[in-house]
Amino acid sequence: MQKRRLGQTDLSIAPLVLGGNVFGWTADEKTSFDLLDRFFDNGLNAIDTADAYSRWAAGNKGGESETIIGKWMKSRGNRDQVIVITKVGSDMGQGKKDLSAAYIEKAIDASLQRLQTDVVDLYLSHWPDPTTPYEETLGAYEKLLAKGKVRHIGASNLDAGQLRAALDVASLRSLPRYEVLQPAYNLYDRSSFDGSLRDICLAEDIGVQRIVGLVPGVDRRRAPGPGCATHGPSPWQPPRTPRP
Repeated sequence: MQKRRLGQTDLSIAPLVLGGNVFGWTADEKTSFDLLDRFFDNGLNAIDTADAYSRWAAGNKGGESETIIGKWMKSRGNRDQVIVITKVGSDMGQGKKDLSAAYIEKAIDASLQRLQTDVVDLYLSHWPDPTTPYEETLGAYEKLLAKGKVRHIGASNLDAGQLRAALDVASLRSLPRYEVLQPAYNLYDRSSFDGSLRDICLAEDIGVQRIVGLVPGVDRRRAPGPGCATHGPSPWQPPRTPRP
């Protein structure tokens, strides 16, 4: 399976990323293990999840998806072959979206415990947090990178203005920047990405892992399966500057 490098990271992923939001929700542990096995047996290597998956389901409290993925990796002994992508910042009972330094410090340890690993390959800000300055959030990520708890950072659900502001703060304060963006993008609806957001990613060589590849309420009406749980990189790849 041909791999693609995500932006300026050292992460090489297959053209499809398995979305784990169904694990512990519409897919129980056994079904989730079956899906993960089939996915990796076909040469694909990256799983996307979040600490909040699947808190919305009756009886769940969040972390169910990470827990199942952690159990699966441990049972298969394949952690070194898996690119683990997870997210922080959703409401996990604190009553708001939260990218404060104090919250991120607690959240990463909880995610690592559920995933049964000592490092997350790609750690994403799940949602914008208008109450926390970018400098504080990026400063928290700097500490996680230094401690080896995460390898790379990125963001999901940012618009062009928010991404530009985060990049500018990172440059001004010499902080790590978002290296990967997760925008909603599919053949039916390209408007949230095409245009200024796409242009920033091209100009800054930011990797793009698009989500909502299937139109909600249309393609996802079927029972859960690999097709309705999958996202992947953008159909285009940012141009590379030749290296000596």
